[in-house]
Amino acid sequence: MKKTLVAQALCLAFLGSAVALPAHAGEAELLQKIEKLAAELEAIKAELVATRKKTDSVEKKQEILTNTVNTAVANNAAAATAASTTMASAASSMAQKTVISSYGEINYSRPTNATNQAQTDVGRAVIGITHRFDEKTKMVAEFEWEHAIASSGDKGETEVEQLYVEHELNNNLRAKAGLFLMPVGLLNTTHEPTAYYGVHRNFVETAIIPTTWREVGIGLSGSYDNGLSWDAGLTTGFDLSKWDAAASEGTESPLASIHQEGQFAKSRDLSLHAALNWRGIPGLLVGGSVFSGKAGHATTDFAGNDARVTLWDMHARFTPGRWDLSALYSRGTISNTEALNLTFIGQPTPVPSSFYGWYTQAAYQLWKSNDYSLTPFLRYEQFNTANSYAAVPQGLGVVPAGTEKVTTLGASFKIGEGVVLKADYQKFKLDNNRDRLNLGVGYSF
Repeated sequence: MKKTLVAQALCLAFLGSAVALPAHAGEAELLQKIEKLAAELEAIKAELVATRKKTDSVEKKQEILTNTVNTAVANNAAAATAASTTMASAASSMAQKTVISSYGEINYSRPTNATNQAQTDVGRAVIGITHRFDEKTKMVAEFEWEHAIASSGDKGETEVEQLYVEHELNNNLRAKAGLFLMPVGLLNTTHEPTAYYGVHRNFVETAIIPTTWREVGIGLSGSYDNGLSWDAGLTTGFDLSKWDAAASEGTESPLASIHQEGQFAKSRDLSLHAALNWRGIPGLLVGGSVFSGKAGHATTDFAGNDARVTLWDMHARFTPGRWDLSALYSRGTISNTEALNLTFIGQPTPVPSSFYGWYTQAAYQLWKSNDYSLTPFLRYEQFNTANSYAAVPQGLGVVPAGTEKVTTLGASFKIGEGVVLKADYQKFKLDNNRDRLNLGVGYSF
């Protein structure tokens, strides 16, 4: 626009100075034309000045706007950098995090046929520590106290229940090393009092599968998008040389009486384990596990060095709506015990060659209001800790134990997700002197 106005001004100026007027034109007419041309020239000059001012104003505004944008970009970049730094710091803080957890229970039992034997027990108190070193590596530890007092003159125990390091690899694969719980059954790895029904843990996952059974070793685990997960590992196993044929501990739980728990565990013979679980349908869990290993450890002058312990289980749990349905079967064997049991002739508790148990359970959330819920349940189980013995010379063996059948009817009253009040009644088929009423309180966080 500036170039156009300048060109017009130059043209008019040129015409004003070079126009040839007719000879007959009067002086007045000539002066009038000159004044008109001069006025038009002044108008053009004024327009040029206004245009120049407008252009300067636009350029100045553009400069101010440019500076403002540059400043905003710089500030935003600084803010973005600060936000990024803050997020990185938060992520680092989340990655490096230590979590304290705990669970515990206090129980009261009153036998119906021997009320003078009613007792109250601080069953266990557990402190857990999980520290995440980074996004992929963590340490897990649990320390447990049982029966309130642990000393040389008391029945209580203090123990390290778990102590391992786990690292996440690629493709949903995890590796761990240390003392960890065996992935067996429904209860062994998830055994907080808020996670199971009944004041006491069921007999099958106590007498047949040792409760909170752990071993020292290495393990691998993985999971897939189709709901399939697996565990496998190489660990320590049982020590059959610990078997006490004169005591009753072996009849209460064969494997619990010979487990090592990571305490100077004999490791001449190692064991293998594997577990497979599927959660492909919402609310459904189906799985199984197997554990096997020799238990003699080449012990000097021991007749059971070739003995092998094998335990397997199959389990299922289904939680449609308010229902919670579960079932489990487990069977164990101890092979090559013939020579060992000959050394136990005359003792009441030789080593069994097989033991088994199963249960089925149904629970229904009858009532729920805000943080409170009431869930009655019914469980029926059978178990035999000495189902059979290896053959010995006639007249020197012992009779296999009978199969105990227990019906448990009770309810859990939850306060939020962390506290539970429990009550149940247990009826025993073989030994009704064990019939009892149980009350308990438990927590978990």
